[in-house]
Amino acid sequence: MKQSSDKMKIAYRNRKGDTFYLHVGKTKAGRDKYYFSKKPEENVAYDFPQGHEIYENPNAQVFLRKITPRIVSREEENLVRAGVERYSSVKNFKIDVRKETIYIHIAGDSEAELTRDLGMPNLFKGNEALLQKMLHYTPVLLFKLVDEEKRLFITKRFCFRGAIDDWIEISGEDTLEKLVKKFVRHLGKESFYELI
Repeated sequence: MKQSSDKMKIAYRNRKGDTFYLHVGKTKAGRDKYYFSKKPEENVAYDFPQGHEIYENPNAQVFLRKITPRIVSREEENLVRAGVERYSSVKNFKIDVRKETIYIHIAGDSEAELTRDLGMPNLFKGNEALLQKMLHYTPVLLFKLVDEEKRLFITKRFCFRGAIDDWIEISGEDTLEKLVKKFVRHLGKESFYELI
């Protein structure tokens, strides 16, 4: 994920190794509108707009967004990451922080499922980069800060039932450490779908 300049063009290489170029267009009101594209041709931006940053989401899509004050601390983000590594069996996951919410995304397909579906059992042997390029991540669990002073969070899981397909709250307010320990162990297991 390197930010670089290619003949003054603003370029960003995501975790999959794809290079995106910043472009600028106009809104109907005549204001500048920025977006990323893999094509380094028309409307390429040569200046980076002040007060903005490059954001790469868990599926390696690249956007330009306004810089906003951080509500969730880096320590809290790292606590969730360490909790997933310690308490769950899930190996392929991404943490994404937006405003007051920490999202856990997990890969929809495992390495075994991908090799089976592609009919190539040794495709990823010794090639972690290729595996990471093919994985697609889905948000499944979140911790939302609801009391900034006391640093209390609630937990929600995504419900994949056709009639719901939405976030459902599965905890009351508590410390992030307790919630992480209680819920991340269910990631990737059948028990996850029983959390209510």
